[in-house]
Amino acid sequence: MNRQSSILGQRAVVIGGSIAGLLTARILTNYFERVTILERDRLPEQPEPRKGIPQCKQLHILLTKGREIMEELFPGLQDELLAEGAATVDMIGDVEWLNPFGWGYRFPSGFMALSFSRYILDWLIYQRLLEIGCIDFLEQTYVTELLKSEDGKGVAGVKIKQRNQTGRKEELNLSADLVVDASGYGSSAPEWLKSLGYETPEETRITTGMGYASRLYEIPSDFQENWKGIYIQAAPPERTSMGVLYPIENNHWIVGICDTYPNQPSKDENAFLEALKQLPSPIIYNTVKNAKAITPIEIYHPPGNRLRHYEKLTHQPERFIVLGDAVCSFTPIYGQGMTVAALGAMTLNDCLENIVKKRSNLSGLTKIFQKRLAKINANPWIAATSQDAKYPSVKGLVTSPSIAEKFIGWYMNQVIRLTTTANYSQTTLALTKVFHMLKSAGTLFKPDIAVQILKQILGNNSQYSPNQKSSS
Repeated sequence: MNRQSSILGQRAVVIGGSIAGLLTARILTNYFERVTILERDRLPEQPEPRKGIPQCKQLHILLTKGREIMEELFPGLQDELLAEGAATVDMIGDVEWLNPFGWGYRFPSGFMALSFSRYILDWLIYQRLLEIGCIDFLEQTYVTELLKSEDGKGVAGVKIKQRNQTGRKEELNLSADLVVDASGYGSSAPEWLKSLGYETPEETRITTGMGYASRLYEIPSDFQENWKGIYIQAAPPERTSMGVLYPIENNHWIVGICDTYPNQPSKDENAFLEALKQLPSPIIYNTVKNAKAITPIEIYHPPGNRLRHYEKLTHQPERFIVLGDAVCSFTPIYGQGMTVAALGAMTLNDCLENIVKKRSNLSGLTKIFQKRLAKINANPWIAATSQDAKYPSVKGLVTSPSIAEKFIGWYMNQVIRLTTTANYSQTTLALTKVFHMLKSAGTLFKPDIAVQILKQILGNNSQYSPNQKSSS
């Protein structure tokens, strides 16, 4: 099908130029004559941190499912990441993983991931979009309200404020056949809807008051360990701290520690090192205590998990949809955000492709898309919030876990316990694929794994041993 036969409108507007917005813009180029991205920040001329991505100096893990989607949208992106210095890591064979039940058994799995600074990914995608002739970027621009269509049933564009070359703000209307809000956690969509006379979505927030501290170190020339990365997992409610060390570009490690209120990390160097030292294994501390620090300690306080239930709205304006963190955001330690944003963009693609196949129009898209997106968000939301519920500092829980939820939590712990034993390497690989969203969690409930768990319980063969090193 050629592009002209799939065009659904003259212009689509995307609010927000982070990962969710950039991927969505790429999708929309298949269905609209022009795509305009509105971004509050000034986009960089080279790969570097920017104000609009306050979390970009912290550790980021791009799950394999997300990487596959991005590679589909931008063929060759993985090679470009490698050219920028991204490190390749066997997520089982190269990573020392201390979970609540002991050290994960390491073996060469071939399950490779890329490790790099977040802003490199954004910049590479941004550069790709600049090559597409039908995309416009309006920087230092923000939306003040939605424009209602003449028939009163939908959105016909946005009112924006833009800083001109003299520094003054200019206000103007921008017409659009479709408006997509991908503006992140700070989205004003509920207020925009209210001003048009629509109800605002219900909102669920579950937070732990978690804080992050990260810094870069130079990998010493005499470093000779047989691992590349370290992940010391939190074990709430008893232990709320976690530590990570991963290689990234430029022969650097990114080292991070996080903890919940009131034990949040500090920018003080001695406190940072002491927090690493106090983890249940001092392996990260011993690795970096004499290494050269490249950057100051960067602190980030994420807002936590928030889900806005747009799918439950009785009435919504046509031709206006919301996705990414503007709908569903997570505690970052689970690494789901970018991949869930990519899944949301592909869900939009499926909806628009279906409209083209039926030779229909955009009427009804909003309702269909938000319901489908809610299903995409459901499993990662449960995965993140069920873990956060274990932290003593958690806020926002309105009901106690059901018997079924308690069983699932117990069962997942037994699966993780299996990873500490060499006999269950295939289960470790299956769990890794679930973490990376390549397989559903149902994979872990298959009879062969359930039998392994039963044998483990009967044998009582796995004890928590944080100071016992894993096999290599």
